[in-house]
Amino acid sequence: MMNIKRHQHILFDLDHTLWDFERNSQETLTELYQTFALADLGSFSCEQFCGTFREVNHRLWDLYNRGEYDQARLRSERFHLILTRLGVEEEQVPASMADEYLRLCPTKPHVFPYTIDILKYLQSRYALHILTNGFADVQALKLKSAGLTDFFVEVVTSDIGHKKPSREMFEYMLRKIKAQHQDCIMIGDNLEADIRGAQQAGMDCIFFNPLKVEHQEKVTYEINCLSELKNIL
Repeated sequence: MMNIKRHQHILFDLDHTLWDFERNSQETLTELYQTFALADLGSFSCEQFCGTFREVNHRLWDLYNRGEYDQARLRSERFHLILTRLGVEEEQVPASMADEYLRLCPTKPHVFPYTIDILKYLQSRYALHILTNGFADVQALKLKSAGLTDFFVEVVTSDIGHKKPSREMFEYMLRKIKAQHQDCIMIGDNLEADIRGAQQAGMDCIFFNPLKVEHQEKVTYEINCLSELKNIL
């Protein structure tokens, strides 16, 4: 599975691709469950709290990616939606929980297996960049906490006013790194935001699919482990 084209730039998604969002988030939520004594607010377990967070958070980020939710609303409403779904009265939702989640979660260091090794391997061959729908302040802290900052030349977030899969976000990155679409390849876990977005911008793409989710999308390459990038790039 050799790469015929010689790309010069690799664009990485961050959450769920390099930074292990599920592991880092679950650690944080477990701490919040204890810190805020959530067991006293309802008859739900920590596992139920984490599971409800995953469902609600996924839905809110899907709405955000489609432009139907903004950053402030996502941050302010997320835990109210989660806890009220679990039966907590609106007035009992801890007011500082959203801020505490945003303070703690980005400080978690866990990345996917082989992340550091593959970035070291690629850094000597390509210019590496981050293209993420996350928010600049949070993503910068995640990169720092995981020891990833120095691998990347440019980090572009949705704070520019565009989000993947919009062509405008990819073109913004191209202008920033002074490259053409054929010079770049996008690596990400989201078939809509990362893969379809890259394809609409005329870029090759690599679908990172660690859970081996079945799909019908045509992708340039597909991998289940980051170590497989050595067979492609």
